[in-house]
Amino acid sequence: MFVTPAYAEEAAPAAAGDHAAQGETHAGTEVPAEGGHGGNTFPPFNPATFSSQLFWLVITFGLFYIFLKKVVMPRLGGILEVRSNRIAQDLDQAAKLKGEADAAVAAYEQELAEAKANANTIGQKSRDEAKAEAEAARKDVEAGLEKKLAEAEERITAIKTSAMKDVGSIAETTASAILESLVGKSDKAEVAAAVKAAR
Repeated sequence: MFVTPAYAEEAAPAAAGDHAAQGETHAGTEVPAEGGHGGNTFPPFNPATFSSQLFWLVITFGLFYIFLKKVVMPRLGGILEVRSNRIAQDLDQAAKLKGEADAAVAAYEQELAEAKANANTIGQKSRDEAKAEAEAARKDVEAGLEKKLAEAEERITAIKTSAMKDVGSIAETTASAILESLVGKSDKAEVAAAVKAAR
């Protein structure tokens, strides 16, 4: 039976008395003393058992190698092959999807370019139409203003002509009134001649 060093130290005082009495056993190990140094050696380190240990090591390693070669490695190979095939399929699928995505992006960019061109055409057409409408409206407004200006000038001319007709008689009346207030009498013929000469 294998005993730990701690247990051996605890059991040493108790076994000391027994050892003195029996003399054939070692303290705490209960292994009969053979008088040699090999009695306390750990079995794997015992030189007497090296050959059998090596023999069983070779047999165990050989069986383990055969087990790995016949059972484990074929299964690992199958798993790796399945995963390799799956990865290849996934890569093919990804390449296919990437091609479709590139085609969709190209179609989108082409449609976007066409839409921009159409928008520019429509915008230019709208600008031209708005400019033409604004020009026509401006011409209409200018024609209306010119017509109103001509009418206003005609009215001003008529008013001026009418006013100028009355200016002579007003000036004559005013001059006669001033002369009468200053001198006491006025000659209408002389006043009319003086106003006409002043105009």
